[in-house]
Amino acid sequence: MTYQPPVRDHVFLLRDVLQIEKYADLPAFADASMDVVEQIIDEAGRFTAEVLAPLNAVGDKQGCTWHPDNTVTTPKGFKEAYAQLVEGGWPALGAEPAYGGQGLPHVVNLSFSEMSSSANMAFSMYPGLTHGAYSAILNGGSDEQKSLYLPNLVSGKWGGTMNLTEPQCGTDLGLLRTKAVPQGDGSYKISGQKIWISGGEHDMAENIVHLVLARIEGAPGGVRGISLFIVPKFIPDADGKPGVRNSVFCAGLEEKMGIHGNATCVIQHDESTGWLVGTENQGLRLMFVMMNEARIGVGLQGIAQAEAAYQAAAAFAKDRLQGRSLTGPKNPDGPADPIIVHPDVRRMLMDSRAVIEAGRAFLFWTALQGDLAHASPDEAVRQKSGDYMALMTPVVKGFLTDKGLKVCSDALQIHGGSGFTEHFPASQYMRDVRIALIYEGTNGVQALDLVGRKLAADGGRAVMSFFADVDAFVEANEGDAALKPFTEGLADAKAKLQEGTMWLMQNGLMNPENAGAASTDYMHLFGLTALAYMWALIAKTAQAKIAAGDTDPFYATKLTVGRYYMQRVLPDAGAHLAKLITGSELMMALPAEAF
Repeated sequence: MTYQPPVRDHVFLLRDVLQIEKYADLPAFADASMDVVEQIIDEAGRFTAEVLAPLNAVGDKQGCTWHPDNTVTTPKGFKEAYAQLVEGGWPALGAEPAYGGQGLPHVVNLSFSEMSSSANMAFSMYPGLTHGAYSAILNGGSDEQKSLYLPNLVSGKWGGTMNLTEPQCGTDLGLLRTKAVPQGDGSYKISGQKIWISGGEHDMAENIVHLVLARIEGAPGGVRGISLFIVPKFIPDADGKPGVRNSVFCAGLEEKMGIHGNATCVIQHDESTGWLVGTENQGLRLMFVMMNEARIGVGLQGIAQAEAAYQAAAAFAKDRLQGRSLTGPKNPDGPADPIIVHPDVRRMLMDSRAVIEAGRAFLFWTALQGDLAHASPDEAVRQKSGDYMALMTPVVKGFLTDKGLKVCSDALQIHGGSGFTEHFPASQYMRDVRIALIYEGTNGVQALDLVGRKLAADGGRAVMSFFADVDAFVEANEGDAALKPFTEGLADAKAKLQEGTMWLMQNGLMNPENAGAASTDYMHLFGLTALAYMWALIAKTAQAKIAAGDTDPFYATKLTVGRYYMQRVLPDAGAHLAKLITGSELMMALPAEAF
């Protein structure tokens, strides 16, 4: 079975649950009527299923090829698919019209991105990183830089990368050694080595624009002395076309566990020519624009791979004959029943679906907050939505990728021995998704960011606002008997999250290691509560459709899966709370040499 884009689910979330048409008075939403959005999602489904999905296994098996002239060839079919991507205008969906973009809300662009990543994660990283480079230049570049680079990045004619990591520095960018020497003409000579650069060299775009973190000679040490530079593979000529070859090149490719179709490069800067973005020593702030967007995109990869793996597992479970149902044969004319009759197989499928559907809603809801933070004329709305984006980004990245790996693991388990072979897609989904827990800040770092920075920001304003929104929903719907499983489960999870939050505020300040020890459990407690809120919103919408006389089984199915989440997944919140309040004493008790 091949990947089937969940078009119906996307439309349901955007039209019925999030009701994006009610924001039609805002600039980005003015052209995003649901008629238009449905056409985009339908076409996105066709493109990703017919063009990208068939290349997923090809990319995995062939990988990318590095050549002695420092060029890289992508897997068979990737270059042609990329040309179709550009021709179809897909990279331009959410970009500014001033630079050739279509100006649609980010939440609509996210719909395409999820389908693209499910169909072919390795391929979708190329345009994904390009959009990140676009965002960084849009936010920090000069007018001249924007007019020179953005139209080509928006169209996808040029690719983009993030050059952060070095052999001695990953998470701790203060250890960065790449240096930048001013040349007197406004340019700089950049020297140093960057590693693990996704899309750092390939044959699909006519130019590649590297965004490079480097330290200008004489700059302060640590993170305070880092600047951001544009370093194009080909320096644009007077007409803005690719001109002289810059002295930045790919010295080799990494041998990786997964995402083989994406070129993960060692990038060497040998006095390459670059131009400062923004002001000196402000590079990390500008790069975080790119990284925060990337973190939402990585959370999306967790859900995207989970969706594809779930689909493969469900199809396998309906086809694979093994044993008989505990309540008697369900396939009496066959030698055995399909394994989907077995409760433990159902457990894995239902666990997966309950997380995927609410996780997708959480992604879309968070992206909508980003749109409102950017476009709303109401300062209070902008502030609240911006608070939510900052607070939820580490939860989206860390929680959804942890859960994505679990879904992919369960999908492989459902395949049994077949899943451990390369004859079925389950292995690739699990190998591909594994990086999502690591890059753009490991999930442990996301959890630390959540408890160390995001919770306390502005006196805890964001988390208190979230609690108030949940309380208001529960109070407004507590008289609705049909929603009782959802409002009661949500209220209970919120109470546990609030207790965990208060414990952190009291004990984390007293001993920072308490916060560190509790951080991952707190992130999961937050994620479980956020998904309970999403299921409550989904259930309210589905129940209203049923009450209005709609007999489409789609809505009844939503309620069943949502109730399963409340009964079988959400109770994990209690275990996370119980663990987080134990503190750090035993976790840190053994001396290092005891390990």
